[in-house]
Amino acid sequence: MEKQMIFAWAMIFCLAVAPVYGQYYSKTIKAGPRVEKMTRLRFFYHDIPSGKNPTTFLIAQANITQDFFSPSPYGSLYSMDDPLTLEPERTSKMVGNAQGLYLALSRDPTKFTAVFYADFAFTIGKFKGSSFSLFSRYPLTDFVPGPGVIREMAIVGGTGAFRMATGFALFRATSSNAKTGDASLEVDVTLYHY
Repeated sequence: MEKQMIFAWAMIFCLAVAPVYGQYYSKTIKAGPRVEKMTRLRFFYHDIPSGKNPTTFLIAQANITQDFFSPSPYGSLYSMDDPLTLEPERTSKMVGNAQGLYLALSRDPTKFTAVFYADFAFTIGKFKGSSFSLFSRYPLTDFVPGPGVIREMAIVGGTGAFRMATGFALFRATSSNAKTGDASLEVDVTLYHY
């Protein structure tokens, strides 16, 4: 019986000591100086929810907010894999794609606004393999905005050449269709990164 008690106490001691040695440990060191860089990009973004080969899909919609007169009813969640091109035409040279989600927020069927998350990745050129992340609210606008209407959105991160990026993207519609929801936008980006 005494040997069993000693064994039991030894087990309790081992179990009590083990968590002390198994704790997470990390050493914090002071980072060296970093040189901030600024990069400006210009490309065209094509959001195409209609036709035989759409790049944007409705993935969820509340049945109480259906509005058949709006291309993007309130509360609709979309996934996207939209092409980025060098020129305004959808058939021009593709430089990357924007993948992400957006949630339509306008209760007015003639207007569009959304919370937008997308990763803009580049597949050719100097920034091949790099991307930046945009997480922002797309400001309220008409489905067919007037010429010169510019919308600003926030850049909150990046990878590759754009690691730790911050900045902003300016969107200007080059073409849009209120019935189908198709839109092409010119995007001017200013990135601050290391």
